[in-house]
Amino acid sequence: MTERFDRRTLLRTSAAVGAFALAGCIGGDDGPASVDDVEPDGSFALSEVVSGLDAPWGLAFVPDTPKLLVTELSGSLQLVDRERGTTTELSNTPEVLARGQGGLLDVAVHPDFPDEPWVYLTYAGTDDRGYSATHLGRGRLDPEAPAFEAFEQLHVAEPFLDRTAHYGSRVQFGSDGMVYMTAGDRQFKDFGPNHVSQDLTNELGTVLRLEPDGSIPADNPFVDDDDAVDSIFSYGHRNPQGLDRHPETDEMWVSEHGEKGGDEINRLQAGGNYGWPIADRGCNYGTENPVAPDPQPGDGTIEAAHVWACGVARFPPAGMTFYDGDAFPAWEGNLFVGNLAGQYLGRLTVEDPGGDPTLEEQEPLLDGNEWRMRDVAVAPDTGDLFVLIDSQDSPLVRLHPE
Repeated sequence: MTERFDRRTLLRTSAAVGAFALAGCIGGDDGPASVDDVEPDGSFALSEVVSGLDAPWGLAFVPDTPKLLVTELSGSLQLVDRERGTTTELSNTPEVLARGQGGLLDVAVHPDFPDEPWVYLTYAGTDDRGYSATHLGRGRLDPEAPAFEAFEQLHVAEPFLDRTAHYGSRVQFGSDGMVYMTAGDRQFKDFGPNHVSQDLTNELGTVLRLEPDGSIPADNPFVDDDDAVDSIFSYGHRNPQGLDRHPETDEMWVSEHGEKGGDEINRLQAGGNYGWPIADRGCNYGTENPVAPDPQPGDGTIEAAHVWACGVARFPPAGMTFYDGDAFPAWEGNLFVGNLAGQYLGRLTVEDPGGDPTLEEQEPLLDGNEWRMRDVAVAPDTGDLFVLIDSQDSPLVRLHPE
């Protein structure tokens, strides 16, 4: 068993301007003054939990322990002890295709852990031709052991293809106990009604809903449709890389990349068609020409809860989380979304989440550091925000009051 020990540094930042200044190590006498009343535009402390991560993609907390799991695109799964500042690489993980946008992608822990000691992983896996698809599997975890006791493949979002982009690949448990998993459109460019994301006979450009053992729930929206794949919960997605359950409504929300603009936040409905690419507000790359002839929702499609339209703004969204912790009361119910190309952590207020939601983007967080924000999650015990940075030799950081 190998552990990586990292110096944990403490930074002081202004959320309004994203400026940083080194403030000393955790526990030192020269640390920042405490924050008694944290406001959305006020100050917070930023700590480096560990460093040296290799293109991390997803994170999940292990309940009732000081540990969390971090995936790395190369195929490694790291068990991070956030109290000690160490990482331990777990073995007996699946073989992955670490090429292009593929690799070991997201991670989720069974909500009844440790009674159900399962850790769920999504990853790019191959068939005997070397073609790839988004996979879902699970392993039995003992947090004190350096390996999965067993690992099994549960589902493959077919078809397998000779391309390495747009895997989607977030995974989350719903309040119904089901596993929700996103699958991207694999970068098909035949925009129009015959696009794979509009074809229910494949699993590309979809959100899937599965039993924890990988079987198909009897109440999935298309189980009685002979012309649709039974695993599909919603479709018409491009490359959904963020997924979370709203803490009040229990509805699943998803963030997805547009082409040029057209980045979206969507509230999911069973059987819903989210429009890609027949109803979209993005443009073709390198042009100002809209992907859809009429970039308004067409018949039978659901309009995005929030969109960054072509020519207005660009926000390629990655992992996301609704804030429901105690550390920052003023952020209660806000949506935090990693921005990749924009290199900041987005914060959006959400009004009327169960009705006709209105989302409004606030001042960027953690900007000015040239950090691509890959994933964000709320620690269930402290309410701190943990953020993964998408690069080689990158840190895992946390935002917290001090």
